[in-house]
Amino acid sequence: MNKNTTEVATLKPDYLGFIFWKPSKRYFDGTMPSIPHSIKKVGVFVDTTIQEIAEKVKTYGLLLAQLHGQETPTFCNELKKTVPQLKIIKVFSIKDDFDFSQLKQFEASCDYFLFDTKGKLPGGNGYTFNWEVLKKYPSTKPYFLSGGIGLDELESIKEFLKGPESKYCEVFDVNSKFEIEPGLKDIAKLKEFQKAIKTK
Repeated sequence: MNKNTTEVATLKPDYLGFIFWKPSKRYFDGTMPSIPHSIKKVGVFVDTTIQEIAEKVKTYGLLLAQLHGQETPTFCNELKKTVPQLKIIKVFSIKDDFDFSQLKQFEASCDYFLFDTKGKLPGGNGYTFNWEVLKKYPSTKPYFLSGGIGLDELESIKEFLKGPESKYCEVFDVNSKFEIEPGLKDIAKLKEFQKAIKTK
């Protein structure tokens, strides 16, 4: 679980993620701390049921669901019908290249895409993929950029933001490189990153 969520919330990030995938070392199963309404709570799920997602949304006041598994467009459509207020983020993992044509079938059912590094486990692999791939991004849908983003990537982020491929990048999703241990964030590093991003 997130061991210092309240402290992270004082930094006023746009989003805070909570992982509801039991094999994860960061699995969240506890009482949701008091978080300002301006911070959007994201539930991270991997190949679970619509019912479970709906229950977590109700219990924890989630505003977005990040889908990290093999969820289909049909599943996303059904989820949207079941929980109409929920924003859906569909995750796609990239290694060296990516077939962007597979995004088209999700255009109508998802609100955001998220591009992460392809690894053995869903998310939290701690290394980046080649962002040059995103120059081929064919959509106008906003997306999250994830996968091993840390302080060492600040110069790469600066270059990325200069290019047209960053136009629809709405969020830098950070995780493992800002952890002291799984679920425990390094507040000093987060502050440094936040300050650097705001000045770019």
